[in-house]
Amino acid sequence: MKRLLPLLLACALLLSGCAAMLERGYSVEGLHDRAPASEGDPSILRAEDYQDLVSAVYYFVSQGAASGTVRLYNYDAETVEADLDAACLEVVQEDPLGAYAVDYIKYDCAHIVSYYEVTLSITYRRTAEQIASVVSVTGSSAIRAELQEALAAFRPELVLRISYFTQGTDIQALLEEAYYATLSAAFGLPEAEISVYPPEGGQTRVVEILLTYPVEAAQAAQMNQALSQRVAELAVANRIQPGADCAPVIAHLVHQTVAFDPQGPGTPYAALVEGSASSEGIALAALTLCRTGGVECQVIRGTLDGQVRFWDQLRVNGETRFLDAAADGVLHTREEMEQLGYLPDGQESGGETQAPG
Repeated sequence: MKRLLPLLLACALLLSGCAAMLERGYSVEGLHDRAPASEGDPSILRAEDYQDLVSAVYYFVSQGAASGTVRLYNYDAETVEADLDAACLEVVQEDPLGAYAVDYIKYDCAHIVSYYEVTLSITYRRTAEQIASVVSVTGSSAIRAELQEALAAFRPELVLRISYFTQGTDIQALLEEAYYATLSAAFGLPEAEISVYPPEGGQTRVVEILLTYPVEAAQAAQMNQALSQRVAELAVANRIQPGADCAPVIAHLVHQTVAFDPQGPGTPYAALVEGSASSEGIALAALTLCRTGGVECQVIRGTLDGQVRFWDQLRVNGETRFLDAAADGVLHTREEMEQLGYLPDGQESGGETQAPG
């Protein structure tokens, strides 16, 4: 029995380790997750059935290779050409990366004793750098995070490979949420040209987002510096700092110092540096100061009296409060906002207020 004890303990440890491994999450990258077999040279792959062939073609596309060789073993002469046509077409039309990146694929096939040697020639619509920059994500939070990084860096292009893509995946809405959370890029919501590959459908899709910004990155950097300096001055003068009960101070300050111009710019720079802005710019100005003061805050878009309106949702002493500093410097309750006629986007009249994101 003494000899059995160490063995039983070892088994228990192994089983607990296996359980831990089984609990780990995993991700599915796409349609062709079978790793192609190599003939020793990475430019020469081996295939023994149709799925092997598709995986080999996809592998070369994923590497951005202009050419590659596949050796087909145990293949019937009557099915070789049909399978080659179907495999190339599947990668170009049905695979998300192929639909995004590839223009067309040509091949030459030669019978060499015990196998067929296929030489692929791949013509791309994208550069190797573009293909390598495709980011794999799953879920709205991950998409929004990538959009925030792109906006903060003023990147003109973002390409995402999205798993579990559904008709409810609203890229434009996620872009707007990312914009209102990225104050360093809040100089006007960029125009977005959004393309989805393949367009017909699929659980995994590649989404190309081309962004056009209202200001250049260099100009934005200068404006950010001026905005940061102004925020610092206001914070010192009004004792806005984390730990202080500064939400009422911020509400009063923004209302008193920024002139409301319904047709004005919608940026915190216009509000705090130039002194005049639309409700969007004023809401973003309040958000900027709330972040400086450690106040939980987010911008809400909706309507007031049928007109587009922006305001802030704050967390004050554990309770939710709302501020429209373009109208007044008061922290309102949810019920008060409803009585005043504020209606967030996506909510029908009389419904519960919902914050974006």
